[in-house]
Amino acid sequence: MENHLKVALAQIAPVWLDKTATLDKVKTAIRDAGEKGCELIVFGEGLVPGYPWWTSITHASAWDDRIQKEIHAHYARNAVQIEKGDLQEIQSLAKSLRIAVYLGIIERPQDRGGHSLYCTLVYIDPSGQIRSVHRKLQPTYDERLTWSPGDGHGLQVHPLKQFTVGGLNCWENWMPLARTALYGLGEDLHIAVWPGSVRNTELITRMIAQESRSFVISVGSPMQKSDFPTNTPHLDYILENCPDVLADGGSCIAGPDGKWIVEPVLLKEGLIIETLDFNKVFEERQNFDSVGHYSRPDVLKLQVDRSRQGSVDFKGE
Repeated sequence: MENHLKVALAQIAPVWLDKTATLDKVKTAIRDAGEKGCELIVFGEGLVPGYPWWTSITHASAWDDRIQKEIHAHYARNAVQIEKGDLQEIQSLAKSLRIAVYLGIIERPQDRGGHSLYCTLVYIDPSGQIRSVHRKLQPTYDERLTWSPGDGHGLQVHPLKQFTVGGLNCWENWMPLARTALYGLGEDLHIAVWPGSVRNTELITRMIAQESRSFVISVGSPMQKSDFPTNTPHLDYILENCPDVLADGGSCIAGPDGKWIVEPVLLKEGLIIETLDFNKVFEERQNFDSVGHYSRPDVLKLQVDRSRQGSVDFKGE
């Protein structure tokens, strides 16, 4: 039915800092979701090749430190380069299965020189086309030691059956104006991706659903001390102060009334599958619509710059 959308939340751990192996896990999850009839699959923040867990446990702010430089270089070598076709197999799989994909990656984009890293959320539609590449507007705290700030170019929404879907990375979901930009584009299915922690998802998922009267899908990745590959540079140093559990997952779904459809799932890898009924959006917008009948654009209005930012503007040959 056009008003129903079958979704899969892929709560999987990365093969940490191994782009190729993690993409293989992503492809396996997409095939599994496709075989189960899912029409959308969502992965956690920066899943490929993984979240920079070392920054908070290895004195990553140390200046001109050889160890920190070598870990960062390993991270950069395993970052995703969309322009060089790193996601082509994912795109082909999405097309063959007719499934949409939201995938969190660490991106090393050519349009910013090809060396700096961005926390990026990519949307691939059921025809296999990349429709938006959203670079996190503001990395959080120690993330700034390895990630660069993005821009508004990826503040986009996309049609998916009767739904209009959009997404943000982690603490961007706490930014009222970033959320409002998506609401103003007609978003009614909000995707919130996280490194993986119920302490992030258990409150804000329901809050955004109540604020926007939209479905909200939060997806995170579990990560445990035992998940670090043995070939990780300076692994012994990383493990010295590493907790047994770095991320517990916390993937969940809230409905447009703010109530749980799927409560946060902890420390389990796999697909969480649910079917959403678009009619619930209209039911809850009857009494509140923050950018529609409950807005006052004559008093309050948001301006958004969605241009892709760059450091060099070339003209001519």
